Amino acid sequence: MSVYTTSIAKLDGSPNVLAAAEGKVSLIVNVASKCGLTPQYEALEQLQKTYAEKGFTVIGVPCNQFLGQEPGTAEEIQTFCSTTYGVSFPLTEKIEVNGDNRHPLYSALTPVADNEGESGDIRWNFEKFLVGRDGNVIARFHPKTAPDAPEVVAAITAAL
Repeated sequence: MSVYTTSIAKLDGSPNVLAAAEGKVSLIVNVASKCGLTPQYEALEQLQKTYAEKGFTVIGVPCNQFLGQEPGTAEEIQTFCSTTYGVSFPLTEKIEVNGDNRHPLYSALTPVADNEGESGDIRWNFEKFLVGRDGNVIARFHPKTAPDAPEVVAAITAAL
């Protein structure tokens, strides 16, 4: 099943952010505004600018499950991302990525293992999933792996 068929609203409440990504290569990242890894937004935005014309998009997924590091409203999150990091890529509604209320998107993503063999629950903010044009997960990257790390860039360019 294609990840792109999963229904999830945009941060502004409009429907089906993933449907707009169908046919593209996507990097889906659970994000937070008050995390030590928040500066990764900078590299995520640079990936967006570098590869968007080739059929690539970053999709940020706000989540407040890790020490309450994404406490804001949708408007506060959008304002923070656009004014602090110039984020132009789509952001989804705030969801849960682990536990009983895990969003179906993350039910589809979490079975995939990263290059260290880790699968299952999201470990922290900024865990990354590379999804191919067909909606299948290609790779998973640890939260501390920088978005512009050679292995991430290589996976993106190979998928494009």
